Amino acid sequence: MRVWMLPTAGVALLAWGEWLNRRWSKTLVNPDGQGSRAVVVLGYRNPSDSINLVNRWRVRAGLRSVGTDDGADTVVVFSGGPVGGDVAEARLMAEHARSVLRFEGRVLVEDRSRNTWENITHVIPLLADARRITIVSQPAHALKARAYLRRQRPDLAARLVPGEDYRLGEWTLFKPLLAAYGLWSLRGITAAERKL
Repeated sequence: MRVWMLPTAGVALLAWGEWLNRRWSKTLVNPDGQGSRAVVVLGYRNPSDSINLVNRWRVRAGLRSVGTDDGADTVVVFSGGPVGGDVAEARLMAEHARSVLRFEGRVLVEDRSRNTWENITHVIPLLADARRITIVSQPAHALKARAYLRRQRPDLAARLVPGEDYRLGEWTLFKPLLAAYGLWSLRGITAAERKL
């Protein structure tokens, strides 16, 4: 093998991870508009009573998805039950947003769901008044949740707009792994379901 092939393959793998995660973040969303917004932040299995790295990142991505001009018309909905430990993921995320990140906006907590389908099922009643809906997680997981919203409530899915869960250079070294896992986790979402 030529010496230059290994670095080239590494760069190609990183570029593939960036490209696929960016693509997923832009799938099944409409251009952002005006009006009230609900930002749904999906939890990740949390094995202890303190918030894990993934959930801390998801909270930050959710709060940056709020935007600067939304004000009182925005609610952040943290969703996730006690899947990996005794405390609901949603409660840990809400506490982190308030106490560590000093978020002072409106927060709702959905703390019963145990998987992505249930996340969507249980947040639907909290989304009825929002003119824009943003779902935040790792891009493949957020895409899966958007597809589930389309299955359960196509009328609400028509209000989906992008969030800030993808940024170029963020998690770059892990994005190939996230992309590979995302391909596996999205296997139940058909190609037709990934189109508007």
